[in-house]
Amino acid sequence: MKEFVKEKLNLINNGLDKYLTPTEPKEISEAMRYSTLGGGKRLRPMLILSVCQMFGGNINTALPFACALEMIHCYSLIHDDLPAMDDDDLRRGKPTNHKIFGEAMAILAGDGLLNTAFEIMANACVNDNNKNTTTKAMAKIATCAGTTGMIGGQVRDILWVNKRITQEELIQIHHNKTAKLFIAAFTAGAILADADDDTIKRMELIGEKFGLAFQIHNDLQDIFGTEEKVGKKIGGDADNNKHTYPSIFGLDETKKRLKELKQDVFNLLSKEKNSDLLIGYLNNLLD
Repeated sequence: MKEFVKEKLNLINNGLDKYLTPTEPKEISEAMRYSTLGGGKRLRPMLILSVCQMFGGNINTALPFACALEMIHCYSLIHDDLPAMDDDDLRRGKPTNHKIFGEAMAILAGDGLLNTAFEIMANACVNDNNKNTTTKAMAKIATCAGTTGMIGGQVRDILWVNKRITQEELIQIHHNKTAKLFIAAFTAGAILADADDDTIKRMELIGEKFGLAFQIHNDLQDIFGTEEKVGKKIGGDADNNKHTYPSIFGLDETKKRLKELKQDVFNLLSKEKNSDLLIGYLNNLLD
């Protein structure tokens, strides 16, 4: 397991450092590097590489897409932390981007990461002989990150603050806000390994279930975790009147749902060849 994680983390971190080589204006370059290279689990790029490898693909082919997805995730965190959004002072145990570089530069750093992500993927498509596969992976990531995916979930999350919502509406928020980037990771990994349509559909289902489980786990960490472990202020969801699984479903039902979703993910993945290490990695994340 250590080698499984170490190999991919080294590839991802070296790739991100290369793609974000300091440029002028140095102020935007420093802000982009600060939030991207300053830690993090690298979970979404790890999943792209792991799924691609699981289906016999070349992880070097998948690396640009893995790095791009991590940049998209990091841009969303920079913007999430802004005063107009979640107004957080800490991220990954460090001051948030706008606390170091100011709000204007933080917004531009997020914009820069998003554009750089698509520049990286577009170049990978141009340089690949099997352009249909790489272009399909880029399109999937774009859809999952856009207004019918992550951004759409963020919009609902903001609009429904201080409003009564149903359990189904909460699931709808997190299906888009959180699960869609995991769907992107699982499916892009399979696409880049040239998996068939049925396999890609199975990965989409696994990505959705894992994404919801990950969100529930995060909601529980915001109640029972520590600032040191989580990397940001605990109790921020309650302070900001955010809708969470515990606030809508109650603690007992939330814990039950997490257990069921974890079991679904592991049962589905166990049917795939060479999935043992990936299952172990995901289990550690949700422990």
